Amino acid sequence: MAADLQAKYSKLAQEYSKLRAQNQVLKKGVVDEQASSASLKEQLKQRDQSLRKVEQEMDSLSFRNQQLAKRVELLQEELAAEAKGKKGKNKGDSPSQQGLQTQSVFDEDLQKKIQENERLHIQFYEADEQHRQQEAQLRARLEELERDSEQHQAVVDGLTTKYMETIERLQSDKARIEVKAQTLEREAKECRMRTEECQQQLRRCQSELNRQVKQSSSVIQEKVPFNDTKFSDYNSLNVPPHNRRHQLKARDVAGQALGFVQDLVAALLNFHSYTEQRVHIYPLDSSIEPVSPLNQKFSQYLHENAAYVRPLEDSLMQLHQSITEDTVTVLETVGKLKNFADHFSSYTHFLQKILPYQLKSLEEECAAPLCTTALAAKNQELQNDMKRVTSVFEKLQNYINLLALPSVQQDPMPQSSTSAVFTQLAACLHSLHDAIKEMSKHYNQKAGLEQELPTVTQKLRTTTECLLGSLGSLTNSTGKIATFFSNNLDFFTSSTGYGPRGGTVALNPLQAESMLANKKKAADYIHAIRKPRPQSVPYREALSNRRILTSSTESREGLTQQVQQSQEKIARLEQEKEHWLLEAQLGKVRLEKENQRIADLEAQLAAALGGSPTLHTAPASALVHSQEDAETEQRATGKEATLCTSLVGMLCTTPTVEHVGDEESREQLIKTHYMARVGELTTQLQISDSKAVHFHSECRALARRLAIAEKSRETLSEEVKLANQNITRLQDELATTKRSYEDQLSMMSDHLCSMNETLSKQREEIDTLKLGSKGNAKKNKGR
Repeated sequence: MAADLQAKYSKLAQEYSKLRAQNQVLKKGVVDEQASSASLKEQLKQRDQSLRKVEQEMDSLSFRNQQLAKRVELLQEELAAEAKGKKGKNKGDSPSQQGLQTQSVFDEDLQKKIQENERLHIQFYEADEQHRQQEAQLRARLEELERDSEQHQAVVDGLTTKYMETIERLQSDKARIEVKAQTLEREAKECRMRTEECQQQLRRCQSELNRQVKQSSSVIQEKVPFNDTKFSDYNSLNVPPHNRRHQLKARDVAGQALGFVQDLVAALLNFHSYTEQRVHIYPLDSSIEPVSPLNQKFSQYLHENAAYVRPLEDSLMQLHQSITEDTVTVLETVGKLKNFADHFSSYTHFLQKILPYQLKSLEEECAAPLCTTALAAKNQELQNDMKRVTSVFEKLQNYINLLALPSVQQDPMPQSSTSAVFTQLAACLHSLHDAIKEMSKHYNQKAGLEQELPTVTQKLRTTTECLLGSLGSLTNSTGKIATFFSNNLDFFTSSTGYGPRGGTVALNPLQAESMLANKKKAADYIHAIRKPRPQSVPYREALSNRRILTSSTESREGLTQQVQQSQEKIARLEQEKEHWLLEAQLGKVRLEKENQRIADLEAQLAAALGGSPTLHTAPASALVHSQEDAETEQRATGKEATLCTSLVGMLCTTPTVEHVGDEESREQLIKTHYMARVGELTTQLQISDSKAVHFHSECRALARRLAIAEKSRETLSEEVKLANQNITRLQDELATTKRSYEDQLSMMSDHLCSMNETLSKQREEIDTLKLGSKGNAKKNKGR
C-alpha cells in the first residue's frame, strides 16, 4: 500500500512539474500576446491620427471646392450678363474678338478646376476606402487578440485552481496516510502480541501431541502383534482409496489457475499488440515515412503473438476440463499438463526470438535526434528488464517441463523432488512479478519523459497510455498468480492426496487405473446390489469362443472382399445396363421405321394391284423415283458415309439407306442423352457457382461486420476508459467536496458551540446585573 501511494505521489509530482512547465509557457505566451496587443493598439492610434489628418485635408479641399464652385457661378453670371449687354447694344453684329478670348480663358480655367476637383474627389474616395479597410482589419485583429488573451487567462486560471486542488488533495492524502500508518503500527503491535500467544499455544500443542504419540506407539507395540503395512514390498496390491475431497480441491485450484491465466493471456495479447502499434508510430511514423527493416520484422513477429499466447489458455482449459470427481489427479496421471508445457515452451521461444528486436528497437529510439540522456538511461533500464523477464520465463519453462515429465515417462517423481520443483516455481513466479513490476515502473518514467518532447503526437500518447494500462494489468495478473501459487503451495507439495497405505511411494498410473476400476465396481455394486452378478466363463468355453471369434473374423474379411467384388460387378453391370438400354431404344426406332416402310410398301402394292392403269403407272413411277433416290443416296453415302464422325465418337457403316437412317437416329439419341446430361451438369454448376458467390458475399459481409465490430469495440473500450477516468475524477472531486463540507460543518459546529457559550455567559452576566440592580433598589427603598 505504501509503495502504491509512493508511486501515486511520484506520478502526481511528475504531472505537477509538467503542468508547471506548461504554465510557464502559457504565461510567456500571454505576455507576448499582451505586448503584441499593445503594439497593435499603438498602430491603431497612429492610423486614427492619420485618418484625422486626411479628414482635415478633405474638409479643406471641400471648402476650396465650394469656393471654386461659387467663383465659377459668379463668372458664368458675369459672362451671361456681358453677353446680354452686348446683344442689346449690337444686335446684328458678331461678338468681338476680345469677348471671345475672355470667354475661352474662363472656359479653360473652368475646365482645369473641374478636372482638379474630379481628381481630388477620386483621391479622397480612395483614401477613405483604404482607411476603412485598414480600420476593419485592425479591429478584427484586435478582437482576435483579445479572445486569445481571454483564453490564455482562462487556461492559466484553470491550471492555478487545478494546482491548488492537487495540493489540497495531496495534503489530505498525506494526513490520511499518516493516520493509517499509525493504525497499522498499532495493528502490528497487536499482531506481534497475538503471534507470541500463538507460539505459546503451539508449544503446548506440540508437547501434548508428543505425549499422545508416545502413548499410541506404546499401545501399538504392546497390542498389535503384526502390521502388514510396514513393508511396502509385500503390499503391491494395496491399492489406495479414491480421495474425492482431493479431486474437488484440485478442480477448484485448476479453475482458479485458469481464471488467472486468462487474465494473463489477455494482458500479454494487449501488451504485444500495443507494442506493435508503438513500433509503427515511434521513432518513425509509418504513415509519413517508411519504418526501418528491423522494426518491420519486429512488427511482423509481434503480429503473430496470438498464435503463441492463445494456446496457453486453451491447453489449461483442457487440463481443467480433464479434472473431475471421477478421475485421479496426480503428476503421473495428468497428461494434459504436457500440452500446456509445450505451448509454454513455444511462447518462451517466441519471447527469445523477439528479444533482440526489442533491444534493437530501443537502441533506435536512443539514436533519435530528440532523445535526451535521461530517456536513453530509461531505455537501457528497459533493455535490462526485458532480458530479465525473458530469463524468468525460461526458468518457468524448465520447471513446468519438469512437472510434465512424470506423465510422459510414466515414472513417479520422488516427493522431495516434487516439493523442491514447486517451491522453486513459486519463487520464480514472484521473480516474474517483480521483473514485470520493475519494467512497468520504468515504462511509466519513460512515458513521462516522452511527454515533454515537442514532437510527441496524440496517437503516440494514446498508444503509450494503452501500453501502460496493459503493463498494469500484466503486473496485477502476475501478482495474483504468484500469490495464488504461494497460498496453495502446501496443497501442491502435500503427499496426502493419493498413495499406498503404509508406504511413502507415489501413485503410479496402474494403481490409478485399478483405483478407478474399483471405484466403478463399488458404484455399480451399490446401484445394482439386488441384481445378480454375472457368472464367470469357463476356460474351455472361452477357448471355443475364441476359435469361433477367430473364424468369424476370417470369414468377415472374406465377406468384405466379396462385398467389394460384388460392388465392382454391380457398377460394371450398371454400365452395361445403360448400354443395352440405348441399344433397345435404337432397336425400337428401327422397328418403328421398318413397320412404317412395310406399311408404305403394302399400301403401294395394294394400290398397284387394285387400281387403274394410270394408278398403276403412278406407283410404278413412284417406285422408280424412289429407287432412283435410293441409288443417288447410296452414291452420296458411298462418298461420304463410309466413315461417320460425330461429337460422341466414330462409326463405320455400309452405304445403305436403312443404315443411314439408323446412324442418324442413333446419333440423335446419343446427342439428346448427353445434351440432357450436359444440361443437368450445367444447372448443377450454375447452382454451385451461385452458392459460392452467395457464400463469398456472406463471408465478405461478415468480415466487414467483424471489422466494424472491432472498430466499435475499440471505440467503446476508449469510451469505457474515458468514463472510468471521469468516474475516478468525479470520485476524487466528490471526496474533496465532501471533505471540505465536513470541515466547514465542523467549523460551523465549533462556531455554534462558541456562540452558545458566549450567549450563556452573557445571559449569566445579565442575570447577575439584574439581581444586583434589584438589590440596590431594595436598599434604596429601605433607606
